[in-house]
Amino acid sequence: MTTHEQIISAFDTYVAESENFEQKSVKAAAARARKALGELGKLAKTRRAEIQEKKNNLGS
Repeated sequence: MTTHEQIISAFDTYVAESENFEQKSVKAAAARARKALGELGKLAKTRRAEIQEKKNNLGS
């Protein structure tokens, strides 16, 4: 799975868990939503580095 796909998956998880927490008041969903947000932050850093490296290798 590419980093891009992992970001999409983590975002989907966050949205689902956030809805469970906000609409159904499921306490455990809050922890899962925070975990997904933490993962998104890590993945965003990784993806930024991948994009920068690819841009630098384009040769312009």
